[in-house]
Amino acid sequence: MDAARKQTFKALATGIVLVIAVLVPFFLDGFQVFQATQVLVMAIAIMGLNLLTGYNGQFSLGHGAFFAAGAYVAAFMLSNDAAHFVPAILVAGGVCFSLGLGFGFPALRLGGLYLALATFSLAVAMPQILKLSILTPWTGGVGGIVLSKPTVPAALPVNDDQWLYFVVLACGVILYWMVVGLLAGRTGRAFLAVKDNELASRAMGINVTRVKVLAFGYSAMITGVAGALSALVTQYVAPDSFTFFLSVNLLVGMVVGGVGFIPGAIVGGLFTHFMPILADGIHQGLQGVIYGLVLIAIVYFLPRGLGSLFGR
Repeated sequence: MDAARKQTFKALATGIVLVIAVLVPFFLDGFQVFQATQVLVMAIAIMGLNLLTGYNGQFSLGHGAFFAAGAYVAAFMLSNDAAHFVPAILVAGGVCFSLGLGFGFPALRLGGLYLALATFSLAVAMPQILKLSILTPWTGGVGGIVLSKPTVPAALPVNDDQWLYFVVLACGVILYWMVVGLLAGRTGRAFLAVKDNELASRAMGINVTRVKVLAFGYSAMITGVAGALSALVTQYVAPDSFTFFLSVNLLVGMVVGGVGFIPGAIVGGLFTHFMPILADGIHQGLQGVIYGLVLIAIVYFLPRGLGSLFGR
């Protein structure tokens, strides 16, 4: 298949997926629309992690911390009526971008397992940090922050759940378009070059420090936006909602969807949300065993993830 036909096929496939995504909420009930929205939120967060690990080679076990930061920034702004949800999401993304840059600089001295351990400590510490009494005026302490559901514009013939679904879908499409454009350009090629060989990248004149820090910043920003959208959807944030297992779920979703395959994020989101439910439906006492066996089977038979089936 030549390049022109590949581009045509990709555009057609993207259009079909987008049409299906737009029609989905009109064929589901309220709770099912809520579940679909949560899948989209998770897919956005997985896309952010995949940008860092799949395209720049930096391994993170702490992206749940950026997810939490984005959720709390948006929740604080919305709970105090300081902004509409759109500015709240933008500010959350900007704050997480800054946090990603700040963490990216010390992470330059680390690599492989050491970077994973550093990000692991970040994920473990975040719930405890959010519970600190000194931060209670901003985080709500152990009780968290309760939000009200955004009102639907009067001109739109949709209910509250459908409106939130389309808000998350619009954010996901915009972020996907930005990530694809980033990876197709000079920055994306630099990401891949640094991932493959840092020494050769330096020899070619690539500023490895700048590339790795930017990768952390962009990845944290996308994950932070996902956290802000999660707060908007669930109308509640609390420290215990952002434990280390959230970071593990993001990692699992990335592996299942395909490391280095951005469209696979939606597959990862579907897996992380529905696989535990399906495993519990098969046998409540063996939920973890079933989940683990399915995950092992996917890694063994499809090492590139379920997304590789669609990539072909």
